[in-house]
Amino acid sequence: MDLTKIVTISGKPGLYRMISETKHGMVVESMQDNRKFTVFSHERVSALQEISIYTDSDEVALKTVFKAIFDKENGGPVLSHKSDENELKSYFEGIVGNYDRDRVYISDIRKVLHWYNILQEMGLLDFAGDEAAEGSGNDEPEAKEGNSRADDDRAAEEGSKNETERKTD
Repeated sequence: MDLTKIVTISGKPGLYRMISETKHGMVVESMQDNRKFTVFSHERVSALQEISIYTDSDEVALKTVFKAIFDKENGGPVLSHKSDENELKSYFEGIVGNYDRDRVYISDIRKVLHWYNILQEMGLLDFAGDEAAEGSGNDEPEAKEGNSRADDDRAAEEGSKNETERKTD
């Protein structure tokens, strides 16, 4: 699932698909009603790929949160973003149990659930390619670090074997 072309615009509801870039901004299309319009460079635009949720220890990428919701709901829609505040908090706690309650507001939870429902309704929540990429270590930084450490350990072992072989020769 590629979230780099899906954006949110501060002060405007919903999600937008980036169509093209212009000299002074970009052309976007509303994902709800397919209206196209220009967003100027002075407006605050954020790609969903760049958004993350604060946790007690670190940050969790929005894509990871969407994947957790997708798994919990078996690919179906989630409860409405207009639900009761306590119900939303309880549901979100089941998804991101250690989210930072001081920095993640109810409005943030509402947005995440609303965005998920928009993407789910449009059939854009496809995690099949992401799982293959994670398995190969191409997409996730943690996987790359894990592979690097494993490669370093293997190189160190081979280096010590080579030194042992040199000493015995």
